[in-house]
Amino acid sequence: MNASAPNSSTFALNSEGRLLLIAGPCVLESRELSFQIAEHLCDLTQRLPIQLVFKASFDKANRTSIHSYRGLGLEEGLKLLEAVRSKFQVPVTTDLHESYQAAPVGQVCDILQIPAFLARQTDLLVAAAQTGKSVNVKKGQFMAPWDMKHVVEKLKEAGARETFLTERGTFFGYGRLVNDMRSLIEMRSLGVPVVFDATHSVQEPGGLGSQTGGNRAMVFPLAKAAAAVGIDGLFLETHPDPDKSPSDGPNMVPLAELENFLQRILAVRAAAQG
Repeated sequence: MNASAPNSSTFALNSEGRLLLIAGPCVLESRELSFQIAEHLCDLTQRLPIQLVFKASFDKANRTSIHSYRGLGLEEGLKLLEAVRSKFQVPVTTDLHESYQAAPVGQVCDILQIPAFLARQTDLLVAAAQTGKSVNVKKGQFMAPWDMKHVVEKLKEAGARETFLTERGTFFGYGRLVNDMRSLIEMRSLGVPVVFDATHSVQEPGGLGSQTGGNRAMVFPLAKAAAAVGIDGLFLETHPDPDKSPSDGPNMVPLAELENFLQRILAVRAAAQG
């Protein structure tokens, strides 16, 4: 990462009404794998009415076990994201967990992502907004959708370029999440674009004992329901072989299945809009 050459990109949601797709692997593993996934996504979205943002985490700071793989780290992770952005000419995003990470992430990424567990962390939100970049905040699993108005206000006051809110499910007992599709309507009423996180919504936190489980068979039905209700963007994680992914494999959409998946979602969205 070249700290003296900040990324001056000003990402904005397209005005043509195309679906925003935030997609990529859960965590950065290698340059080869990142390029493989990015190339596939770019080729796919150039043929569909979709605006792509490539996503991947440099650090999974909230893993269930201390022994779980976390990623490449801040410096190496941002170098790889910068390489993906440069080679494929695609906007990139990643999540940050601490305020000091905002500035270096803002030098590389077009959108800064705030994890759901940290949606109320004022210092983190302010630091992200002060980069002048767009900020995507995942609604806390413990938060009501209307309470996200305070998140929007914090980001606006701190100077965020554009704010996105992402729905990723609400706690339902122990180790399960449930989606209330009314949340999408509630958060859209706050005057910001709304994204549906289809893969994290099927997580079962701690479901595999020392790892998070999930049920990828439920990803498409939930994404279809969200598209029917009305969304500006879809967030999902994908991998050539999800069962070999070191993080969130049970939730991820196989890369080879993604084109058919997206075509069907676009059909539902078009029917709902029409």
